[in-house]
Amino acid sequence: MNVRKAVITAASPDQHTLPLQRLVDRDGVEKSALQMIVDEVVEAGIEEIAVVIQPGDATEYRRAAGSHVGMLRFIEQTDPVGYADAVARAADFVADEPFLHLVGDHMYLSCNDIRCARQVIDVATEFDCSVSAVQATREHKLPFYGVAGGTRVPRKSRLYEISRVIEKPTPTQAEQELVVAGLRQGTYLGFFGIHVLTPDIIEPLQRTIRERGKDERPSLTSALAVLAKRQKYLALEVEGLRYNIGAKYGLLITQMAFALSGRDRDLVLSELVELLAIRTMEGGCEGRS
Repeated sequence: MNVRKAVITAASPDQHTLPLQRLVDRDGVEKSALQMIVDEVVEAGIEEIAVVIQPGDATEYRRAAGSHVGMLRFIEQTDPVGYADAVARAADFVADEPFLHLVGDHMYLSCNDIRCARQVIDVATEFDCSVSAVQATREHKLPFYGVAGGTRVPRKSRLYEISRVIEKPTPTQAEQELVVAGLRQGTYLGFFGIHVLTPDIIEPLQRTIRERGKDERPSLTSALAVLAKRQKYLALEVEGLRYNIGAKYGLLITQMAFALSGRDRDLVLSELVELLAIRTMEGGCEGRS
C-alpha cells in the first residue's frame, strides 16, 4: 500500500475556526493549528492534501497553511450535514487510492521520533489494510469519541483487529460491547483522530449519508462499522497523545503539552512555578488595587 494523499476535515460549523488558532510548537515557533497539522501530514510522506472547509473559508485557510500551502486543495462542504459527508466530499480527490485522514480540531504529539501519522501509515503499509489510530481512553471521556472493540493481533504490541465500532457509546454500552482484553478496567480504544483508509470506505460513507434521518448528522464511525464487517481493519495504539483544541481549555492544555515537551520546557516550568506561587500566596490577588 502506497499512501500519498491526505484528507483533513475542517468544515464543522462550530469548529471551522479552530485550525486558524495559533500555538507555539515544540521548537518554539509560532504557527497556526492548521500549519501544525499539515506539518504532521507532510512529514509522514504525503504528497497531496485536500482540506474540506466551509464555503468562504479558503482565503483564511491559505493564509494559515504556511509554507506547504501549494500542496493543498480546498473542497467546500456546501451543506453542514455531518462528518461522514465531509469525508465523502473528497471522493473525487481520493479516487481509487488509500488516503490518510486527520481531523482539523485535534493536535498530535508523538512520544518518540516517529510522527503519529507516520506510525499509522507504516502499519497500513505492512498489513495492506485500513488502520485507525486509537488511544486508551477512560470511560468518562467516551461522549467525545468513536470507540473500537476487538482483539489483539498476536505477537504485535499495541495492534488490534477491529470487530465493532460505536460512536460515543455510553459506559454501559462500552462495557457490554467494547471491552478489549488486556486494557485496564474502564478503559477503551477511543479514536485518536488519525486514520489510513482504503477507497472502500467511500461507498459506506455515501450509503450512510443517503440513509440518514431527517435531523441526523451521519458520522464517519457509522461507515467504519460497516468497513469492519467487510474486511480486515486494524487499530493501532499510537505512541503519542491527542489533544482536542475544541474542548473546554483545549487550546490551553494543548499549548502546555507542546511547551512542556519542547525546547522551552525549563522556561515554561519556571513561569508555571512562579504563577502557582503567586496564586497560593495568602490573599493571592484579592484585595489588591
